[in-house]
Amino acid sequence: MRRHTAGIGLTLRRAELADAPAIAALIDASIRGLGAERYDPRQVESSLTHLFGVDTSMIEDGTYYVVEEPGGRVVGAGGWSRRRTPFGGDQASHFRDAGLREPGRDAAVIRAFYVHPDRARQGIGRMLMEMCEAAARTEGYRRFELVATLTGIPLYAAFGYREVGPERIRLPDGVVIEAVRMERDDRLEGTPSGT
Repeated sequence: MRRHTAGIGLTLRRAELADAPAIAALIDASIRGLGAERYDPRQVESSLTHLFGVDTSMIEDGTYYVVEEPGGRVVGAGGWSRRRTPFGGDQASHFRDAGLREPGRDAAVIRAFYVHPDRARQGIGRMLMEMCEAAARTEGYRRFELVATLTGIPLYAAFGYREVGPERIRLPDGVVIEAVRMERDDRLEGTPSGT
């Protein structure tokens, strides 16, 4: 498998199913650490049970990536999807739609970005975003959309994503997660973001 060195001592590569336990641990650390900056303890716990988790379909599709430190610790993960599912891990079956989006007509979905709190704001999100957008472009996508957690908005805004509306994600236990729908269109921008 081709590996990309990204940043000092960090490696960015395509995720494999064998990475699922490490990704799950990263998600837990990220939501409990960074997510707790904007969500209360009940929202954090409910989101880890019903919403945030490993999406094995993205790994199987080859559109999910991990960032590793030397020694192999996964400190970042994120991907893009050609499927209609807007967000959520395998356990979020109530949000899943395996239907495919059409390049040139539909937007690719930027999804499931997580960074370990120890490595926050060190460029890992940027590395993942650049990889995801470039990979989606090679398949003909020129529009991108996502549903951002409140903690993720600054990263996506830095890449030229604009807020298009609030998203209230009601979980099976009644807990509501506030989020924001965002989008970006290369055709309007003139040049790819992050360049």
